[in-house]
Amino acid sequence: MLDVLTIGRVGVDIYPLQIATPLAEVETFGKFLGGSATNVAVAAARYGLRAGVITRTGADAFADYVHRALQDFGVDDSQVRPVDGLPTPVTFCEIFPPDHFPIWFYRTPTAPDLQIHPDELDLAAIVAARVFWVTGTGLCQQPSRDAHLTALAARAGRAHTVLDLDYRPMFWPDPAAATAAYAAALPRVTVAVGNLDEAEVAVGTRDPERAARLLLDRGPRLAVVKLGPDGVLASTAERTVRVPPVPVEVVNGLGAGDAFGGALCLGLLRDWPLERTLRFANAAGAIVASRLACSSAMPDQAETEALAARAEPAPATEGNR
Repeated sequence: MLDVLTIGRVGVDIYPLQIATPLAEVETFGKFLGGSATNVAVAAARYGLRAGVITRTGADAFADYVHRALQDFGVDDSQVRPVDGLPTPVTFCEIFPPDHFPIWFYRTPTAPDLQIHPDELDLAAIVAARVFWVTGTGLCQQPSRDAHLTALAARAGRAHTVLDLDYRPMFWPDPAAATAAYAAALPRVTVAVGNLDEAEVAVGTRDPERAARLLLDRGPRLAVVKLGPDGVLASTAERTVRVPPVPVEVVNGLGAGDAFGGALCLGLLRDWPLERTLRFANAAGAIVASRLACSSAMPDQAETEALAARAEPAPATEGNR
């Protein structure tokens, strides 16, 4: 039994080693394990959790790299398999701190991780996982959409079943298609996580408290709305908690959400109070935002708790629904 099992995107991040340089002018790059679902599993493993990922690669040298990197991070790769005829995806970005990180995904017209079929799933492992984490990207194409919904149906509302909205517009024909896919998945999960852009696609509003309420109305027991430089808000049926951000000098913000996700998994499994979980997850995201890479930048528990403790002790705000 795994503590955290994720399903979804994997790839190789080819990130520039030159900051504030247009991609056409970059001359040197670093290679890193990437993909949101994969990064969350890596982040969870950094906290000593038993983590694994369900995904697909090509049958190529980058797939060999993916397996080696997962094993080095302590992530179970037994459900990572090749798909003939498709390359392992690569991703490029530009790095213009503090808030401009354009990104290019080389995964069209489809990617191996979107070719997961329902009959390939180890449903026993999915049901047994203490946290099962799915991302919205996995809903954007078939057969992956049916595989994700099959996995969620097998979970049957078990805690903790998490949907990371993970809206990437380039993967969808239009926002309405994503809205419909989220509507099918939300009643089958216990936790929904997303930023304001993603919440707007899912439930039609950018107001954080209203977005959280609407997410809860669709079935989850916990809704987490990430507010970027304004911190994070989370709601249950009984209460809403909002905590401030952790200030850092941003280098690359692309992995911060995945770091937040891995830390959220730890808080859920440790049954921490909601405010502690949010402060811890904010600190994890801040650490990764202050570094170049995503997967290899994930902090351990001691480092994350140290930053959370050093952060400005601004009070959380709390209210009843």
